[in-house]
Amino acid sequence: MVIQFLSKIEHGTLTIETNIDGPNMAFGETLSGTVYIEGEGSEELIDYIEISLLKRSGKDEAAIARHSAELMSDTKSKETWMIAFEMVPDERWETQSDAEMLILRTTVYLKDGMTLQDEDRISYA
Repeated sequence: MVIQFLSKIEHGTLTIETNIDGPNMAFGETLSGTVYIEGEGSEELIDYIEISLLKRSGKDEAAIARHSAELMSDTKSKETWMIAFEMVPDERWETQSDAEMLILRTTVYLKDGMTLQDEDRISYA
């Protein structure tokens, strides 16, 4: 199954886009990608960003991997912050049926207490 991945959050002047190297992973490959943050004053607005891998079946979901980062600890080029991440698969990534799916969720925690999220599906076989 070929899956396209799209995750983009827009809030005021902020744009947070999560790109992964490949949404269709084979057994033994590592999930890697980059979160791009654009917008004036983003370091004053964003507390931290969390990338979560979830296994979803119907209405049930369970987090099986997480990566968190603050802006001050990552790379900035011109007005764009770049947060690289990597997740190593294990047996929890395997889906048992078509009803189960893997979701990669980007959550942005703002300093004012607001939370922004977007997610999309990936495959692992």
